Amino acid sequence: MVTLTEQATDKLRTLLAEEADAGAGLRLEVVPGGCSGFEYALALSEPRDGDEIIESAAGVRVILDRFSLPYLLGVQLDYEEGFQGAGFIINNPNATSSCGCGKSFQT
Repeated sequence: MVTLTEQATDKLRTLLAEEADAGAGLRLEVVPGGCSGFEYALALSEPRDGDEIIESAAGVRVILDRFSLPYLLGVQLDYEEGFQGAGFIINNPNATSSCGCGKSFQT
């Protein structure tokens, strides 16, 4: 379903320990918008009714809503820090194209 790299797992563990309740996880959503049709939204959140919860081997939770689930099958979540900034990188095998800035995609 959704996999996390070691870097993403470490960063999420840190963020969740600092800013969230014990039952929270990373909510990964697909929302309509952007120049290619869909974009990603990430937030620390508690699960809601109907959510799919993916528990990593390291104990980090990823929360997906029902709308987003089909768009996110097989996604790999990574985290990179570099000269131009830091952030989560979503590698989505379902995306057929993305915009030039990489913030939105289409399937």
